[in-house]
Amino acid sequence: MVETAPSDSALPGDVVIVARLRARDETMFAELIDAWSPGMLRAARAYVADEHSAHDVVQETWLGVLRGVDRFEARSSLRTWVYRILINKARTRGVRDARTVPVGDLGTTGDDHGPTVDPARFRGAGDPYPGHWHSSPPAWPSPEDGAVAAETRRELAAALAGLPARQRVVVTLRDVTGHSGDEVCELLSISAANQRVLLHRGRAALRAALERRWAEEARS
Repeated sequence: MVETAPSDSALPGDVVIVARLRARDETMFAELIDAWSPGMLRAARAYVADEHSAHDVVQETWLGVLRGVDRFEARSSLRTWVYRILINKARTRGVRDARTVPVGDLGTTGDDHGPTVDPARFRGAGDPYPGHWHSSPPAWPSPEDGAVAAETRRELAAALAGLPARQRVVVTLRDVTGHSGDEVCELLSISAANQRVLLHRGRAALRAALERRWAEEARS
């Protein structure tokens, strides 16, 4: 699910990029847009109501980058700084769209508690093998099948859109746009422990959604 195209490895280092942006180098700006906009669009979509709003947020972000690059102080990577602008704008738009929650609500909530897998699927304490599966999860189709891979991506996208806001944002930043745990904590102002919980629960929910889908396919 990680955003891969175009690769950041094709870009020069932050010092060079910033210098060229400050010189209003249109070629550098275009390269940066091509490299980062797809991931930014996916991150914005985690906050807002639809694709149109996400595109608006990305466009507003790039305008903000141009206006603010002269004040960039390199306290974080350029990419983190750009995503911070994006997330601030996406939050504002998301609240207006009633798609997301205020930043202060990204801390520990009810979404962070409870089992990630239904306890009824495991053997009880009186069983000879307590804690083991009652029955193994169904085998998934091979991802080498192109049609299956495309269907899997659609199922994942739908399941991701249906996650609680906190989980949706963290999973998107970690698994779609490829940010590190530390970057996500910095961007969202949450603790490392909370980030790990939200990521684990979000991933578990996505896996469960795919498992239900393939189980239905196996029965049909």
